[in-house]
Amino acid sequence: MNTKTQNSISLEKIYKAQHNIKGVVEQTPLVYMKNFSERYGADIYFKREDLQIVRSYKIRGAYNKIQGLTKEELSNGIVCASAGNHAQGVAYACQKLKVMGTIFMPVTTSHQKIDQVRMFGGKYVDVRLFGDSFDDSQKAADEFCIAKNGIFVHPFDDLDVIAGQGTVGLEILNDSTEAIDYLFMPVGGGGLASGVGSVFKSLSPNTKIIGVEPKGAPSLTTSLKNGKNTTLDEIDNFVDGAAVKRMGDLTFEFCKDLLDGIDTVCEGLICSTILKVYNENALVVEPAGALSIAALEKHKEQIKGKTVVCVVSGGNNDITRMEEMKERALFYEGLKHYFIIKFPQRAGALKEFVVDVLGPNDDIAYFEYTKKHNRDKGPAVVGIELDSKEDYEPLVKRMKQKGFLGEYLNENLELFQFLI
Repeated sequence: MNTKTQNSISLEKIYKAQHNIKGVVEQTPLVYMKNFSERYGADIYFKREDLQIVRSYKIRGAYNKIQGLTKEELSNGIVCASAGNHAQGVAYACQKLKVMGTIFMPVTTSHQKIDQVRMFGGKYVDVRLFGDSFDDSQKAADEFCIAKNGIFVHPFDDLDVIAGQGTVGLEILNDSTEAIDYLFMPVGGGGLASGVGSVFKSLSPNTKIIGVEPKGAPSLTTSLKNGKNTTLDEIDNFVDGAAVKRMGDLTFEFCKDLLDGIDTVCEGLICSTILKVYNENALVVEPAGALSIAALEKHKEQIKGKTVVCVVSGGNNDITRMEEMKERALFYEGLKHYFIIKFPQRAGALKEFVVDVLGPNDDIAYFEYTKKHNRDKGPAVVGIELDSKEDYEPLVKRMKQKGFLGEYLNENLELFQFLI
């Protein structure tokens, strides 16, 4: 990846944005993380954007953009599309500046984020749910904007928004007492990476800047491979704060020149990271906010002895998703497995399975069975949680030896989703 800065936003514009948002946007702390530093043999710092009043960095770009509009431009209100965090930033800005805003959000957005948008915007925002993804909502917002002659506040592909996000970089460099060797930050639409990347290439050119995408929505990775900004046919919306089918045209040009590397992280590792950060640090991060932290594992050899900053972009995590996150984490760690088990329809079959097949630390976490009177064997769906991933192969071997194994469901996604 290029390190040339022919595509970057000016420091003057970012310093101006810093002045514009002062008093409204929090200057979030750069926190030394002792446990992560010890784990990776490096000095690891988290830039805590989850501590913003709207619990993400998005308020920076949204407020900088809206406060710079004229009264005439604001007369018909502003419009935006967002999967959640940008919407909250726009809503808060509308309430602060007393500007009317119409906010389009995907139908799949969590109730927690929708409620937060309404809370931050109050009487100044109208929330409209449309489509299954950010891209669907953006299309509806564009059409509404044209019909109403409103001003569209883009979540990432706008110079004023990018400048606002770039203030994260100014704060990191201002607060750091050491030269920063590696900077990890999430990439969805690319606004944060474009703004912060511009700051670092100018003020800390020796820092290696690594962008991190969810595996289920690799917009930048795909675009770099194709040599042009590319629209993905479909995406996994799980990492909703960083899942877009197409990143911005402006931000693509910035990111391809400013980033020194781009990684993708699977959703299972993201979930495992969220739980680890919560259990070890009592820190609540959303899936997009965990991207930069999750990427450390892949770079553990390169970052030894280095100073590393991870941008924790947000903490808007819906508690109702925690069971799903735990399940995904256990799958990723190889600790939870689902099977169709063929039980002989005779007394003592279940006892034999528990005594002779399960290991001493294996736990039945799910069991569904219906007796079939006209068959020799009856299938049961069984979920087994292991103490160690090394226990999996011996478990399967014992199932085969005793004639219980029917089908492994973890790798059969369609059947798994139908049965579980």
